[in-house]
Amino acid sequence: MRIRTRRLAAVGVTLLTSVALLPAGAGAAPRDDARPSGGGLHATVRYTQYGIPHILADDYADLGFGTGWAQAADQVCTLADGYLTVKGERSRYFGPDAPPGSALSSASTNLKSDLYFGGVRDAGTVEKLLAQPAPAGPSRDAKELMRGFAAGYNAWLKQNRITDPACAKAAWVRPISALDVARQGYAVQVLGGQGRGIDGITAAAPPAAGAKDRTADPRHSAAAARELFSTRDADMGSNAVAFSGKTTANGKGLLLGNPHYPWHGGRRFWQSQQTIPGELNVSGGSLLGTSVVNIGFNGDVAWSHTVATGVPLNLHQLTLDPADPTTYLVDGKPHKMTRRTVEVPVKDGAPVTRTQWWTRYGPVVTDLGPQLPLPWSATTAYALNDPNSANLRGSDTDLGFGRARSTDGILKSLSDTQGLPWVNTVAADRRGHSLFTQSQVLPRITDELAARCSTPLGKVTYPASGVAVLDGSRGDCALGSDKDAVQPGIFGPSRMPGLKNAPYVENSNDSAWLANADRPITGYERVFGTIGTQRSLRTRGGVEDVSAMARKGRLTVGDLQRQQFANRVPAADLAAADTAKACAALPGSTATGSDGKAVDVRKACRVLARWDHTMDTGSRGALLFDRFWRKLTAAVPDARLWKVPFSAADPVRAPNTLDTTSPQFAKALADAVSELAAADIALDAPLGANQYVVRGGKRIPVPGGTEALGVWNKIEASWDAKGGYTEVVHGSSHIQAVGWDEGRCPKARTLLSYSQSANPNSAHYSDQTKLFSKERWVTSRFCEKDVLGDPHLKVVRVREHR
Repeated sequence: MRIRTRRLAAVGVTLLTSVALLPAGAGAAPRDDARPSGGGLHATVRYTQYGIPHILADDYADLGFGTGWAQAADQVCTLADGYLTVKGERSRYFGPDAPPGSALSSASTNLKSDLYFGGVRDAGTVEKLLAQPAPAGPSRDAKELMRGFAAGYNAWLKQNRITDPACAKAAWVRPISALDVARQGYAVQVLGGQGRGIDGITAAAPPAAGAKDRTADPRHSAAAARELFSTRDADMGSNAVAFSGKTTANGKGLLLGNPHYPWHGGRRFWQSQQTIPGELNVSGGSLLGTSVVNIGFNGDVAWSHTVATGVPLNLHQLTLDPADPTTYLVDGKPHKMTRRTVEVPVKDGAPVTRTQWWTRYGPVVTDLGPQLPLPWSATTAYALNDPNSANLRGSDTDLGFGRARSTDGILKSLSDTQGLPWVNTVAADRRGHSLFTQSQVLPRITDELAARCSTPLGKVTYPASGVAVLDGSRGDCALGSDKDAVQPGIFGPSRMPGLKNAPYVENSNDSAWLANADRPITGYERVFGTIGTQRSLRTRGGVEDVSAMARKGRLTVGDLQRQQFANRVPAADLAAADTAKACAALPGSTATGSDGKAVDVRKACRVLARWDHTMDTGSRGALLFDRFWRKLTAAVPDARLWKVPFSAADPVRAPNTLDTTSPQFAKALADAVSELAAADIALDAPLGANQYVVRGGKRIPVPGGTEALGVWNKIEASWDAKGGYTEVVHGSSHIQAVGWDEGRCPKARTLLSYSQSANPNSAHYSDQTKLFSKERWVTSRFCEKDVLGDPHLKVVRVREHR
């Protein structure tokens, strides 16, 4: 079935709504005369406390309609901005040079973003994927959801006045089509592949005649690739843990999901429940613009995702025809590159036209960021292969999760659809099963293929980072296919690292190796991630915590809630005592800072010695250690930070024992003390006094800590030299702690750290942020009796009338 792409506004769609404010426990429908009449899509949206919509619909198109309507009500400006991006029209409204934001790509300017997405549009890339029959393409249900979502968004626009100052009265907020919804989904799928290389794709141009040949430096490229594909400093990460029934109080599974995503822009989560009676009933978080629940639970199974270490792209090094740098050779035969010319309208200027160059492997790319240049010379060019550019199946994977009744159902959805581009999946079910799987769409780079076909550049980048650079001039270096893969050139489900029914499975954005420290996962290809290498402090702290929980046993949802907000600092448990001791031993109780000035550190020593090693808002000494640790780890390579080095035989406890003899130790301590003094922040100030966000003119303290500290409740904030951490950039987002008892309703607690709406005029702009500050949770209302029993219940019936 082909999606209709006409704009609904063109046929005079009218939104009719009725709102009923119901008392606690009320289940009565609004009066008959309040019900809209007429044909078209329709849904019932029941809002419970904190603005969480429970969308009730007859079929998938209606469900999409209700979801699009409700998302627009909360996030219309962010959604409209995303649709402008995937239409390739940012330069028309905002000018070519402004940054587009990182929600949908790595593009550095609006022009580069528009050139890429304009090329996707002009090539009909998404239309071709939509036309593929399932399972290679999206199912009818997924396409009906997209159609309904666009209709619901348009209907909300037609009926309502926008109050969000970010886009009120803006000309760029316009009706959309189902194709726009699919294009946004496509952008999310390729975030880890083509989305990383947009500047290099749009800037690629053949070398001028007589230009000096340049080559990529293998040693520099290996380090750059390792940094580029590291998950440790990325703006998306996550923790997730599932416990099997062997560890719980009632023999049923437990799941704690703690995704770390941006607090602003188009990669925020939005919370809802979606119900088609007898067909689908699922609750959880959806990335904005997504018509399905991405992370969530139903009556029988719960799941979360963590950003995986698998590298979802590879490069093919092309050997060029000496007479024509736009012709490349494969087995000695010439192949002409395909020109893709894109015109971009520009605000207050003439349209800009650029040409991109495409090959059988993908687009020619001249860099993967400024630190990883890939020069196009007279003899060599590089093409980027991204298998997710042929993958529009993610919505079907998510629908399969929503319909699943066990962790086996989760695996079946992953196997049938193979739609997840860059995440792991962690799940638990009411039968007591646990699951970890790294089922993501990756180029089929086996270690054997890399050994046989890597170019000199690839021989260093692949071991260092998992980025393969294959010899594109050899036909026998093609990626090949697995029999159980739904598309050529990717790994099939049988090749995915995974672990079933372990007492616990945990992931904090390291590879699959230590999903359970007692049952390490091995035997997978390097492109999936490393084996036997040093883990991050967040992984080490997470494994310590959850393995201790599993050993204790008799676990409940309350234990998951306590783990989320324990705010323990693994770096402090390893280093704070030694830091305080070494601090007190400094001659004259002074340390010399980067500016050469001596700093009195006596009070700092006492504060660090008394600190409780947590990042609670009331913790005194947390901010001092945080600023010291950031400076120390920035100055001292990890290999020289510790006296006891990493050991694969003891990967959770090693490395350890801080080397306080390093000259950088005292310097970092002095600089941290001076920095806080300059900001007029007391050394023992409670963390929340200087780690906060401002909403509605009021400060809201924020608990949690940075990646470098290893805190489970990850918070990455912007430092203001006069006020401390005054805004959160990314970190804990849609959090869920889920279990089951003997009843049919899941026992779930949820929290959306930044709240449902980005509109400062919304009642749900900061309500859950205040809960997050106080480490309080929302009791999920999943079953009908709980929805109808909410004293804050508001029912909105929406319908399009033609």
